[in-house]
Parts: sequence; structure tokens; C-alpha cells
Amino acid sequence: MNKNWIAIDWGTTNFRAFLMQGSQPISRISEACGLLSVEKNQFATTLHSLLQNWLVQYGNLPIVMAGMVGSQQGWHEVPYAPLPCSASDLSSRTLAFTTPWGSQAWIIPGANGISQFGQPDVMRGEEVQLLGLAARHPADQLSALLPGTHSKHAQMHNGEITSFSTYMTGEIFSLLSQHSILGRALPEQQDDKDAFLLGVKNAKQGAPFTHLIFSARTRRLTGEIPESSVHSYLSGLTIGYELLALPVGQQSWIVGSPSLSARYQLAASLLDLNLSPANGDDCFIHGLWHLFTLLQGNPS
Repeated sequence: MNKNWIAIDWGTTNFRAFLMQGSQPISRISEACGLLSVEKNQFATTLHSLLQNWLVQYGNLPIVMAGMVGSQQGWHEVPYAPLPCSASDLSSRTLAFTTPWGSQAWIIPGANGISQFGQPDVMRGEEVQLLGLAARHPADQLSALLPGTHSKHAQMHNGEITSFSTYMTGEIFSLLSQHSILGRALPEQQDDKDAFLLGVKNAKQGAPFTHLIFSARTRRLTGEIPESSVHSYLSGLTIGYELLALPVGQQSWIVGSPSLSARYQLAASLLDLNLSPANGDDCFIHGLWHLFTLLQGNPS
């Protein structure tokens, strides 16, 4: 089995690569060159440019990719693996190919199913984090929240993804704060814990969402929140509203960056929820390592 290899999380807006030595990252790259910034038919050229220093030093290393790189807008479309979904299900549906410069490459398929609300749902990239979480914290039943642009609430049973639901929390916050009247003509925004918690508290009341968000304007007009704290208040509203979907008292893992996980944990403290943090990068790397061993015929 190859000692060195490359793990890649290639999303819509961001690209992250990890130079691996077995199961351990020894170097990493992070660039704002997700799918939206790559011209059609330029994925190979873009990737080779991003990885050039590693390829020169280590040769044509094997590459395992996950995320939106396998979507319709990505490098190669890879059909989703249906739920329930295990590591072996994902590895058996992974697309294998050879890059123009001679590296073995694989794209993980993502997963699809029906949400707890009866809607079709999909994920690409988060399935790898979930596998990594389950491998690091084995349990018969596991509940996890993966915050982000499209936040996921997932359930696992004995290491198998059994269900998940998507919440467009990050994207809704971005749209409201940048492209609506709520964010118009604001001064430079400051992180305001009190405004954030007020947003969570108001979300807890369970008012209709489209009514609730208008309070970001009215509370600003009445002076209840400073103009520099509108984003903090909106963040509390949107995160708080998302967390209402979790049963009161439920214990879940939150898998993400330390800063975003801490924000969710702060909101959860007002909602009688217990969110235990797990580093998103660590879970992604661990999950992709497990899949890589399966693809190499050496299950870990």
C-alpha cells in the first residue's frame, strides 16, 4: 500500500488538500478555488497546478477526493450511494480513474435518501466526516450535526449512515445579511455575544421564520440591537431556528471548525441541547483514510 497519498475536500467555494503519510497529514493546502471558480474542462489542469509542489517532490501520488467535485457541476459526476450507507457501500460506488499526469484517482460518491420530513436529500463530503466520526467514537447509535452552508443533521447505527436532513442555515444567513433589506447600509459588523443570544432566545419562541427574521430590522430600528450587531443577531436567529429541529435534551456530536462549533454550542446552551465538538478536518481525514484502505484492498 502507498505510504504517501493525497486527500482532497473539493467543494463549491473552497479547496482543501492534505498530503498524507499513512493516516497522518504532514502538509495541507487551502485555497478559495472551489467548483464555481474552475472553468469547464479545467479541473485536471487546476488540480495539477495546486498539487504541483507535492507531485514534484513525491511523484504521482494516489489522490482520493470527496465533496462537490463528484457533482453534476464537478470534474466527474458520481451517482450517490443510497441510504443506509456504510464505508463499504461508498467504496464500492467510488469512481476510479487516472489523471492526465498518471496519478491514480478516486472520487467518493456522496449519499442520498429521504429526510425525516419526507423530502429527498443529498450530501457530498459530509458522509466522509460521518464515517470518520463513527470510527473515532464507535457507538451503536450516533447523532451528529455538521454545520455549514448547508448544515446536516445525521443519524448513524453501528457505523452506517441511516438518515439525515439538510438545513440551509449558512446560505440563508449569507443571503439575508448581504442581499436583503436586513443587511442594507450597515456599518462594519462586530461579534456581539449578547445580540447572538437574543437571536437564539427569539428563535426559541417558535414564531414563523419569515416573520422572525424581520425582527432583525425592527429591533435595529427601536435601538434594541446596535447597528454593528445585526449580523450577530441574524446568526443567532438562523442557528437557533435550525437547532429547534433537535429534540430537547438530545446529545449530539457537532462536527466542524472550532469557531463555528463553539457558536452552535453557545446557542445550544439556551435550548437544553448537548453538543460535543469533534474537529471537522480530523473526521474528514480519518474517514477518507478508512475509505482509501478499502480502495487499496487493505481494510483498516
